[in-house]
Amino acid sequence: MTTLPTTSQEAPATGAARRGLGSTLILALGTFAVGTDATAMAGFLPSVADTLQVSHAVAGQVTAVFAISYALLAPLLATVTARIPRRALLVGSLLLLALADTAAALAPSYLALMAARVLASVGAATYTPAAAAVAADLVPPAQRGRAFAVVIGGLTIATALGVPLGNLADRLLDWRTAIGLVTALTALCAVAVFAVMPRLPGQPRVPLARRLRALRHPGVLAVLPLTVLALTAGYGLYPYAIPVMHALGAGDDAEMWLLALYGTGAVLGNLVSGAAVDRYGPIRVLAVSFTAIAVTMAGAALVAGAGVHWLPLTALLMVAWGVCGWSQTTAQQVRLISAVPQEASVVIGLNSSALYLGIALGTGFGGFVLESSVPVALAACSGVAVLGLGYLALTRRYR
Repeated sequence: MTTLPTTSQEAPATGAARRGLGSTLILALGTFAVGTDATAMAGFLPSVADTLQVSHAVAGQVTAVFAISYALLAPLLATVTARIPRRALLVGSLLLLALADTAAALAPSYLALMAARVLASVGAATYTPAAAAVAADLVPPAQRGRAFAVVIGGLTIATALGVPLGNLADRLLDWRTAIGLVTALTALCAVAVFAVMPRLPGQPRVPLARRLRALRHPGVLAVLPLTVLALTAGYGLYPYAIPVMHALGAGDDAEMWLLALYGTGAVLGNLVSGAAVDRYGPIRVLAVSFTAIAVTMAGAALVAGAGVHWLPLTALLMVAWGVCGWSQTTAQQVRLISAVPQEASVVIGLNSSALYLGIALGTGFGGFVLESSVPVALAACSGVAVLGLGYLALTRRYR
């Protein structure tokens, strides 16, 4: 979801480099907190809906507003905050996220919760790119890939664990306390970053106009919409995973481990697709991925519509949903870098924004079609995946 940034200083000495590799674990804890903040809400949306007296579909728009705010603000925030010393920026963004979560936990109304999530997106959209940049600065060039993988690994683990952990906290406590626990984790991360991170200067500012100029390139314009389609098809119903699982025959006692299966599938999909892109190329991987999304969602629609309640089948569908829903990002990044290799960090940043825009639009679309029924919603997402296959065929020359 982010990219290896352009660093602002030479590689540190060997002793500092060893310290830097250890320090990236603290940065990864921060990205785990950010990722958990972004995903855990889906684990207790039904409770949010009941407390604030809105429908599940309307409650799901809390996820959409976070995602679309992240998508729109990330390029602007990267430009505005470029020259701020890195440690201050990291600590400040985490504290802002903690403040926003506090406001969300205390929100007396749906509108207040929405406003708090917009504020949270500012902290998240500031922290994650900055953490990647700092990780790359802390180590020699030969170790930057490892450092980056550690930091982004925090987001990957949050994808796998965030929703089931949120669901568990909601079951044992309540949704407001669950958000409070994320607040405490975020604040702890801020303290740890302040204590461990060395002082690093700000970075040269990349003008917003330069970041957006890459959108003029035909390859970028052709590739980015597919990211939006992928997230709309594969993620659009995830904030409503609990009612979807119930329609597939899962009881309340199975929610948490089924969500964990989805998260495990998401991690596997990300890892397997990365290796597959190196071997088979991005177009083939994307074609398989979109086909898998279409088949999985159509199969789930048939199961839900027929009233088949067999838990092993539901578990298989949840794993497949996670695998195919998160197997496009690496392929899309490779295509973008191939299109504009001299602007790699800029175009991958744009892909990150497109990813969050896809989450926002997908969540809105998912909530809309869910008002009809779960089978209709699943079939609609399958249809979007088929649309993605057609769009891929039209743009396959951009490899």
